[in-house]
Amino acid sequence: MAEENSSSLPQGEEPNPKRQKMSTTTTSDDEENPENATSLPKKPRYKRRKIAIFFAYCGVGYQGMQKNPGAKTIEGDLEEALYFSGAVPEADRGLPKRFDWARSARTDKGVSAVGQVVSGRFYVDPPGFVERLNSYLSPQIRIFGFKRVTPSFNAKKFCDRRRYVYLIPVFALDPSCHRDRESVLASLGSGNELVKCLECSERGRKVFGVMGKRSAEWKTVAEAVEVGSGISSNSALGEEKIAANSSQNNETGNNDSENNLKIDAGKTGAAKNDKTEDSAVSVDPAILSNNETGLVEKRIVVTSSENRNDGADGVKNASSETGNTRETGPEDIEKMMEFEKNANGHETSEKKSEFCYGEEEKERFNRILKYYEGTHNFHNFTTRTKAEDPAAKRYILSFNANTIVSVDGIDFVKCEVVGQSFMLHQIRKMIGLAVAIMRNCAPESLIETAFRQTVNINVPMAPEVGLYLDECFFSSYNQKWKDSHEELSMKAYADEAEEFKMKYIYTHIASTEHKDGVVALWLHSLNYRNYPDLRAADSAPTSNVHENEVVDNCPSSDKRNEIVNMDE
Repeated sequence: MAEENSSSLPQGEEPNPKRQKMSTTTTSDDEENPENATSLPKKPRYKRRKIAIFFAYCGVGYQGMQKNPGAKTIEGDLEEALYFSGAVPEADRGLPKRFDWARSARTDKGVSAVGQVVSGRFYVDPPGFVERLNSYLSPQIRIFGFKRVTPSFNAKKFCDRRRYVYLIPVFALDPSCHRDRESVLASLGSGNELVKCLECSERGRKVFGVMGKRSAEWKTVAEAVEVGSGISSNSALGEEKIAANSSQNNETGNNDSENNLKIDAGKTGAAKNDKTEDSAVSVDPAILSNNETGLVEKRIVVTSSENRNDGADGVKNASSETGNTRETGPEDIEKMMEFEKNANGHETSEKKSEFCYGEEEKERFNRILKYYEGTHNFHNFTTRTKAEDPAAKRYILSFNANTIVSVDGIDFVKCEVVGQSFMLHQIRKMIGLAVAIMRNCAPESLIETAFRQTVNINVPMAPEVGLYLDECFFSSYNQKWKDSHEELSMKAYADEAEEFKMKYIYTHIASTEHKDGVVALWLHSLNYRNYPDLRAADSAPTSNVHENEVVDNCPSSDKRNEIVNMDE
């Protein structure tokens, strides 16, 4: 049959040859050298895993948590560490959307965190992912661990509650401690005289009778007052803040206008309770060697003396910037010298502050903080949200201050607030207004007035150094996926978190207060000139006996012409 087919083809034509199949297994080189195929090991292929990373950080030196081009942020350093540790491939570097990046909370500039959580899809194999990640991070950022989560998990959307802690020094709640200069001057001869504050720096702050043009005959006297005075006026600061308040809605998030003081870190006095007397300048070195408290006292006294030596230069620099044309007169100098003589203790002995955070103070402070609980319109406690915006309504679950923490000789009140979510600067402004009320600069009813949608007031904002994110909660997620996935909580990392908190966050808060006196300087700005709205409360006064002391304890420079800056 094959012969018949071949014979039937026309002469001169050949049958089509069959196509040869290409080999997909070996090559000619492999056939010749079979040992080459086994000499090169295959690179293991790892899968991306959806995980939640638990970590902590100290916010000093960083411009907040969220990544911001051109700024040093926690998120920026963490993304780079993920890339160098092999968790993020080269193609996805700098593109967080490609690996489903999400954060549980955003923190402001200088704010720390103990229980921060981020989520994403990363290469976590081979073992040792946490160690590799920590090796590419600075010591003030610590990765505790990670846990596998569901593919749809999002650290921001699945977070039910967030708990923040603010450490406020106990002396900040004392109405007679670190008072503004006008309050001290007004208290002279009243029988309840306040003492001047020698511990706070004069750099960048106005001094009564020294600013502006000075005639030659008063120049020597005024400069002598500069060096000796520990109380300084807030006139320049207040004028700048009142001008800035008109454009508050255009303010950027991380600019702290209430704490915008030019401080020389090397020459700034330490902030401490006013229980230390001015007469304790000379201390026996033998006693100090065996007394830890004495060492702190000695260091503070030395720092205060440095402030006195450098006070004149700081005031001169400030006077050149303000441009105040008020000329010093004999009445001003006479009043100032009388104030100096009384405040220095030549004719009247300095009174020691007997304030302590006892049961009565604790009950009052917790009562003030309880006003914030529930759902309210917090448009006056932020800078970027309008009153009509639904996002201004936030729900606060609890707010209390029941614990005292002592760090490096300073007692702090631990204020814990738990809420669903918080806006920019919201917690710091809530603390700022609560402290102003505790210092009798505002009535308690002002908090309820600030919640009104038709009212716009300027609320004091506490410094950022005492605030940190304590923990993020995922209650609904844990309840739904408890049978198939690990519980998302800080329980497994409690010891590491406590160690990091004490080593980096608490010590930073205390050392900053010792060195720069951030809270003490902020307390000097709590007056009616900088915050005229502290008097605004159109509801009936409560029966609180402390509210009768508002005008007497926190006066402005001109009571008769005071204008309430409240729009209804």
